Amino acid sequence: MEKIIIDTPGYRSEVLVGEKLGNVGTLLPVKGIAIITDDNVLKLYGKSFPEFPVFSVTPGEESKKLEVIERLAERLLEGGIDRSGFILAVGGGVVCDIAGFLASIYMRGIRCGYISTTLLSQVDASTGGKNGVNLGDTKNILGTFTQPEFVICDTVLLQTLSEREYLSGLAEMIKTAIIGDKYLFDLIEKSVVAIKNRDNDLLTDLVAKSVRFKALVVSEDEKESGIRRILNFGHTFGHAIEMYHSVNHGFAVAAGMELSTDFSFSRGLISKEEKERITDILKRFGLLENYNIPDNQIDRYIIHDKKKSGSEIHFIFTGGIGKAVAEKIPVSAVTDFYKLYKKTNK
Repeated sequence: MEKIIIDTPGYRSEVLVGEKLGNVGTLLPVKGIAIITDDNVLKLYGKSFPEFPVFSVTPGEESKKLEVIERLAERLLEGGIDRSGFILAVGGGVVCDIAGFLASIYMRGIRCGYISTTLLSQVDASTGGKNGVNLGDTKNILGTFTQPEFVICDTVLLQTLSEREYLSGLAEMIKTAIIGDKYLFDLIEKSVVAIKNRDNDLLTDLVAKSVRFKALVVSEDEKESGIRRILNFGHTFGHAIEMYHSVNHGFAVAAGMELSTDFSFSRGLISKEEKERITDILKRFGLLENYNIPDNQIDRYIIHDKKKSGSEIHFIFTGGIGKAVAEKIPVSAVTDFYKLYKKTNK
């Protein structure tokens, strides 16, 4: 088990990679706890939960909305959870988002911790304190920064993920490698078969490397005013694809990374060889699928991106494997590139 610390000006969070779900009791207060999970996780692991009230939501993005937060808050109130209470999330990115958002606003803020059950959540969503809910077709537009006291990344839980959910998380791991860890990219590249076979020791090492990088970034820039923006590589196009097509987050981000890599190449920021290595690794894991957004719709989705500021947007390019380049560019440059890419890659 490896303990990774996220130190921010207002809070300290521990990410425990390789810790087990069954050991969570040692990290919890003795009372005032509510568990938030989803129906799938409850069915798989509910018997291993500590004995506290459990509130379960429908799996998937449809639960990331204010009506669900309101219902959960009512149940916390009915259950006698007060300002000394604690929310334990057991689930993937959606559950951790919901639990973190609820913990940040319930009675003006109560404590929380996560047991992360998906690869996507372990390498990205549950670490760093960002949480949010969707508003209509705009993703994560309502959100807060709330650091969990701890995050347990039990990699054994990854064995029960569907193939698509597993690969969805792998896309975020590849993103981490592209923006900040060339060694991690090399390791993924030479371990394709073992990763596909879900070798647990390898997964624990890969998750730990991903979390260590994100912890460094978040500790330096918790509120995403500077370097933390690089974690959004692939997400400007990816969020548009995710909301328009209602596909898994990781597959949408993979498509967004392919687009962003090609955009980087068109601006002379990356060599053809590295562009092809990035595209190739995404293809080897079956992450690249065709997602077309009509020209008259792409503008609307990019305009709603929360990284937009006026007529400009903070866009993340790659300057080569292991290096990210953040640049504020016109929104029109992003949409124009998308339209040109789709036209020339039919």
